[in-house]
Amino acid sequence: MEIFTALADPTRRRIVELLSRGEYAAGEIVAAFDVSGPAISQHLKVLREAALVQVRVEGQRRIYQLNPQGLDEMDRWL
Repeated sequence: MEIFTALADPTRRRIVELLSRGEYAAGEIVAAFDVSGPAISQHLKVLREAALVQVRVEGQRRIYQLNPQGLDEMDRWL
């Protein structure tokens, strides 16, 4: 399952944990890690493709939040 593959990486799990507290702009997510911006961007892409997070655009900002449907799918499987 793509969800579990995405969550196999510790950085992506930490991003999901961060987003469990609420919405964050991409820059805020980058600031929370000792990883480059492009690396975080790739992790966010994997999480989006696995339907674990969703993003909306507000001007120049990308706002990320957990995707309840993706989490529901994982919960059903478990």
